[in-house]
Amino acid sequence: MNDKSELKRYESSATESPASKSPDAQVRYIRRAPAIAALMSTALPGFGQLYNGQVNRAIWFFLIFSLVTVPLVVLVAKYLPAAMMIGVLAVSVLLALAVWLWGIIDAWRVARRSSHYRIKPWQTAGLYTTVLLLCGFLVLPSVWSYVRNHQLQAFRTPSGSMMPTVQPGDFIWANMNYNCPNCRSEVKRGDVAIFVYPNNRTRHYIKRIIGLPGDTVSAEGRVLSINGEALSLDTTGSIVEEQMENRKWIVNAGDYEDFSLMVKPGHVFVLGDNRNKSNDSRMFGQVPLADVLGRARQIWFSRNENGVQWGRLGLSLLPEE
Repeated sequence: MNDKSELKRYESSATESPASKSPDAQVRYIRRAPAIAALMSTALPGFGQLYNGQVNRAIWFFLIFSLVTVPLVVLVAKYLPAAMMIGVLAVSVLLALAVWLWGIIDAWRVARRSSHYRIKPWQTAGLYTTVLLLCGFLVLPSVWSYVRNHQLQAFRTPSGSMMPTVQPGDFIWANMNYNCPNCRSEVKRGDVAIFVYPNNRTRHYIKRIIGLPGDTVSAEGRVLSINGEALSLDTTGSIVEEQMENRKWIVNAGDYEDFSLMVKPGHVFVLGDNRNKSNDSRMFGQVPLADVLGRARQIWFSRNENGVQWGRLGLSLLPEE
């Protein structure tokens, strides 16, 4: 009888789940909730993997998503030829979405398979909250803020002061690694620049840089000159090509009120390409170089009252050289 009883007790214990062995085990073992894992990965890539106890996997999902959404977009917008920008940008966006969705599905599937999961000592509400706040509300926003202020920033053009180069509804990339110590891009005549509007420092303006410090800018009739050299030899049409130092651009020519001035040290003289319909240095004066923040590089999207202007997507805003 004793042998049979011992055998029955052994068989019973062998079929029990880990969660039924002791009160301590019931605390340490718990089924992972697939919905919670998926929801956490939706909020932050890699977060659901952390919930599932996969620390390395969580780190990789977060790093890959961060790499695709920030550095890759910067690389595409700043360095690839304009003709390739739209296609590669679309691929990078799709790749970021794929990594995000993959993380959600992966977290859900792993949690679904974890019928008896042993809780790690570090898996606490406090740690989850800390990771979410640190990565989701500090690390990623800080990276994006650095990119916007020092590498690349998107702007929307509301007015027609830069037509035909930039039209209302154009969304542009601006290179923010510009006009600063050790920057690769220095200010040049002909650049389409983003700067702080002198009369309202909460606003940004976009105009073309015409005169650099020490330049003499003058206008007579329809002729605009820099240091005595006319920017355009043909002033009869409404659309004319201007040229300076082998750099070319197209403008809507206008009739100027005669003027002649020297650009002050540490300042630039800016004009809109739509010369008769632009609020520029002729009205608000010369712009301090310190307020020149970036150089417009290309159009990444364009939409007006008639819909998306597909033909403008990817157009370069750099002067032809």
